[in-house]
Amino acid sequence: MTPAEHSAFINRLPKVDIHCHLVGGLRASTLAALARKHGIRLPRPEHQLYDFEDFYTFLDTLRLAATVMREPEDFARVTYEVLKDGRRSGNLCHAELMFNPQYFYGNGIRYGAMLDGLIDGIRSATQDFGTTALLIPSIDRLIAPPRAMEILDDILADRRDEVVGIGLDGAERSGPPETFAELYRRAGSAGLMRTAHVCEDNQTLAEAPPQNYAICHDILGCDRLDHGYNVLADAQMVTRARDDGLFFNTCTITSVGKNLERRQAAIAAMMTAGLNVTLNTDDPQMFKTDIGHSYRRLFETQGWGSARAIHLSLAGVEACWLPQPERAALRRRFEKDIAELKAEFRVSP
Repeated sequence: MTPAEHSAFINRLPKVDIHCHLVGGLRASTLAALARKHGIRLPRPEHQLYDFEDFYTFLDTLRLAATVMREPEDFARVTYEVLKDGRRSGNLCHAELMFNPQYFYGNGIRYGAMLDGLIDGIRSATQDFGTTALLIPSIDRLIAPPRAMEILDDILADRRDEVVGIGLDGAERSGPPETFAELYRRAGSAGLMRTAHVCEDNQTLAEAPPQNYAICHDILGCDRLDHGYNVLADAQMVTRARDDGLFFNTCTITSVGKNLERRQAAIAAMMTAGLNVTLNTDDPQMFKTDIGHSYRRLFETQGWGSARAIHLSLAGVEACWLPQPERAALRRRFEKDIAELKAEFRVSP
C-alpha cells in the first residue's frame, strides 16, 4: 500500500475506545454554548479553553469544563457528540466512557439525573449511527476515601445496565491506589468491573511508581488498567504484568506535548515486552485528537503495518466490558469488516 492507502486503511478499521473521559471529549464550542446557557463566565475565550501548561493545569481545565454540565440534556448532548466525533473521525464502533460524578454534584445535579442524560445520549448515538457505549463512573484521587465511598453508595443504589465498572483517575501522587482498597473491594463484591489509572508517564517514577501496578492488581483487584507506561522502569514488574495478562488501555496523545515521543515509544516497548495493550484517546477534544488520529499518529511514528493495526483493533474488543454474547457479536462484526477492508486494499492474509 502507498502511505495514503495505509492511512486510509487504518482510519477505516473498526475501533473500540475504552479509555475515554466524557468531559475530555467535550467540544470547546459545546462547552462555551453550555456556559452561555447556564450563565457561567469562563476564564478565557473559546479558542483558548484547551490551552494548558502541564498535566496539572490540564486536570484543572478538566474540572472547569465539568461545571457547565448541569441538566440531563447537557449530558445527553455531550455523550452523543463524543460518540459521533469518534464514529466520523475513525470508525468508532464501541466506547466505554469514564465520567466523574463528584465533578457534577456541585452543579446541583443528582447521580441518577446524570445517568438519564448519559444513557439518552448513548441510545440516540446507537440509533443514528450504530456506535454502542458503556459507562464507567470514576473517582478523582483528590476525593477523601469516606467521600468516595458515598459516591459508590450512589452508584450501587442506582444500577443501570450501561454502568459496567468503576475507575480511579487524577494524579497518583494525590491518592495512592491502596488508599481506595476498601472501596474497590466493595465495588468488586457488588459485581462492578474495576480499572484504575496507574504508572502514568506525565508523573515521575516517585509519584507513579511501577509498584503501583502490583497494588492495583493484588489489592484493588483490577480487571484492566489505564496507561501503565512507568511499569517499564522495573523489569520484574514488566514480567509480572505480562504473565498476569491484564490489558493496559494506552493513549497515543498526552496533555504534555514534550512527552509525545516518549509516550509513543513506551507503547511500542510495552507491546514488544508482550504486554496486552489497547489504543485509545483519553481526552480527545482537549488533546486535539480523535480515535483515527490516535491510531494514525502512532503508526506513522513507529512505522507499523496493517497486521499491527488489525491486532490493536481486535484487542479493543477483547478488553472491552460488553457481556460475552455481545462481545462475541462485536468481534464477528469486526472480523467481517476487516476481511472486507483487506480485500479492498489487497492486504495479504
